[in-house]
Amino acid sequence: MSRPVQRLYGLLAELTHRCPLHCPYCSNPTALTPRGSELETGEWKRVIEEAAELGVLHVGFSGGEPLQRADLTELVATARQAGLYTNLITSSLGLNDRRVEALKQAGLDSVQISLQSDESTLADRIAGTSAHLRKLDAARLVREAGFPLTINVVLHRENIERLPHLIALAEQLGAERLELANTQYYGWAFKNRTWLLPSRTQIEEASRVADSAKKRLLGKMEVLFVLPDYFSQRPKPCMNGWGRRLLTVNPAGEVLPCPTAKEIGSLRFDSVREKSLRWIWEESDAFNRFRGTEWMPEPCRSCEFREIDFGGCRCQAALITGDASVTDPACSFSPHREKLTQFVELKEREALQRDGNSFVFRAG
Repeated sequence: MSRPVQRLYGLLAELTHRCPLHCPYCSNPTALTPRGSELETGEWKRVIEEAAELGVLHVGFSGGEPLQRADLTELVATARQAGLYTNLITSSLGLNDRRVEALKQAGLDSVQISLQSDESTLADRIAGTSAHLRKLDAARLVREAGFPLTINVVLHRENIERLPHLIALAEQLGAERLELANTQYYGWAFKNRTWLLPSRTQIEEASRVADSAKKRLLGKMEVLFVLPDYFSQRPKPCMNGWGRRLLTVNPAGEVLPCPTAKEIGSLRFDSVREKSLRWIWEESDAFNRFRGTEWMPEPCRSCEFREIDFGGCRCQAALITGDASVTDPACSFSPHREKLTQFVELKEREALQRDGNSFVFRAG
């Protein structure tokens, strides 16, 4: 029942919130960090070096769209010099022959490219811009350069029935890993829950398709299918537990236990402009607030799964109930489970009556 500070393994460096896409499922906050408030190159270099000193092994360069930063190659080189494994998490817009070669020379280890669908018209409608064909070209450039390629697809009501075609496309592109991640409802996605939430029937069929693909492609391509929390009985161990293994630094320099932690309005997150990364990881109130199991209320406190799921997602608890300290409503034992169940059932009924959608598209 303590709050142990454990070994930090991963840093997600959200270099910018700027992005050429406008996906309605984006988990970035609806109040985006403006360009003038972003960490400068020297500040990001210090963050990367401090992360390495803390024991971090892996840094993911994300956003927004990290290719919007002219200093991306320089930051990748800094991470390589610090001995870190590097992954570029990108829409791929802005990736060309010259930039791929520069990133390779800087020491980039792997690339993850997002797709909105397998079919161009639907993909571009979801992205809010013409992007799909450029993404396919970029994926081929990445493979030709010898990078391991992960394809990531955020699944929702509009594209989940395209799953067999999405799997086939990932195979054609030579991906080594395919992440089929059902929408997690934070940021812009939370605003669009009504239109994004799939039906239970869609989820069941997608699970069957994904399971079949996992078996067929074993040893050739890893297929990861992430069930949506809204349809689960057990909550996920968010980020392997709050403040246990991973941290995020957002474009403004705030250090977060997870990428969406700003959804919790009751917490203040310290900045690397004011404190060292080590102090924030070890001493800050935000990182210690939900660390370990001591903070847990019932039924989590006496639950046999408390060291497995750590009470689930704090952000989800805050968004659905208004209180980040309660049991995640995704858990069947949560006293707030009924609120989530009623919402899902309501949206299922509404889905039978609606024609088209009314997405709120992400700002640029």
